[in-house]
Amino acid sequence: MINAPKGVEDILPPKSEAYSLIEKEAAFFFSLYGYRQIRIPTFEKTELFLRSVGEETDVGKQMYTFKDKRGRSISLRPEGTAGVVRAYIEHKIFRKEKLWKVCYQGPMFRYERPQAGRLREFYQIGVECFGEENPWIDVEILEMAFFFLKRLGLNAPQINLNSIGCKDCRKDYIIKLKSYLEKNINFLCDTCKRRFYFNPLRILDCKNEKCNVILKKAPTIENFLCSSCKEHFEAVKEKLSSLDIPFVVDPYLVRGLDYYTRTIFEIKSSYLGSQDTICAGGRYDNLIEELGGPSIPAMGFAIGVERLFLVLQRVNAKIFPPAPPCILVIPFGKGCTEKGILIARSLRSQGIQVRMDFDEKRSLSSRLRRASKKNFPWVLIIGEEELKQKRYILKNMRSGDQEYLQEEQLENIKSHLKGENKV
Repeated sequence: MINAPKGVEDILPPKSEAYSLIEKEAAFFFSLYGYRQIRIPTFEKTELFLRSVGEETDVGKQMYTFKDKRGRSISLRPEGTAGVVRAYIEHKIFRKEKLWKVCYQGPMFRYERPQAGRLREFYQIGVECFGEENPWIDVEILEMAFFFLKRLGLNAPQINLNSIGCKDCRKDYIIKLKSYLEKNINFLCDTCKRRFYFNPLRILDCKNEKCNVILKKAPTIENFLCSSCKEHFEAVKEKLSSLDIPFVVDPYLVRGLDYYTRTIFEIKSSYLGSQDTICAGGRYDNLIEELGGPSIPAMGFAIGVERLFLVLQRVNAKIFPPAPPCILVIPFGKGCTEKGILIARSLRSQGIQVRMDFDEKRSLSSRLRRASKKNFPWVLIIGEEELKQKRYILKNMRSGDQEYLQEEQLENIKSHLKGENKV
């Protein structure tokens, strides 16, 4: 037997139906803010991701990279932003629309250690907004993420917020941070020792207890923000407060990708343990220009569907779509199966789930017993006599009650379905 590779999963019903409901709700809710759906390729040229997320970031090192038949380096997408930015530049959207808002959903791929809420193939829902530098757009995006999570059943999502400034003000901060870390480098974990040379900001995100002791006394970026970045961040905080959107400033919050600037945020859940981030994002005002486009500000976020699903389960949110009424049609006798299929077609047009029992060799009583074992709430019986008289037996399998329905009554059969309808 061939099993699925480590780090991927088969998403079976009803979990797959819950995923679809979450994704459908996201597409609808984000559309209320003007976001339209975009579908980007599952794989891109490796260069795109190396130039955007950074070769020395964890994400850059976890990519699934391979050569195609012509020897070109291709990578499965480890995140969605780079592909959306590439599409924005390639199709010259900036010439057509000053403000461009899009949302997406689909699988991403990273070779990392599988654990609860973190797989090698995982699903994300994301949004990207291009063309606005006003801090009000930061607030609107944060508000959208906040109320979307509330809409799904999270009572009080809390935003962890920080500003990592622009390239100019980050330079002085990184010098100061490295100076402090260098004095304590022997106390850092091996991962952070490597990050010290390639991406020192990521050390602030380390979960190792020994590193956390060192980081408690590390300098924070707030004292190094330039006047423009400081003004922008103060405006974001002020406007969030005025709109009663709860947030906590975390001066040690960083993101794991190189392209972020200024406002960054995470929305966490205490129900997830150490891997507690459900939603994360921020500004990336330089990325479009760095990938060959004009200088245009941008901001976005991504939600991990696996983690969101786990949290919604643990808070007992209603994440499974309601099942439509279900009827098993049992035809027995000459010409009854054909009539059953036509009736099933009519019932499905009314939004009713219909299953057909084609096992004509078995007796009616045995087929009814099997329907009871499979927990069908309703059975519609079509026999030769019923076919002649154009009236059919609707049987409630829970109560045992049954009634005859004329053919015209089938056109409004929902009025006859009372009580529990789920299979």
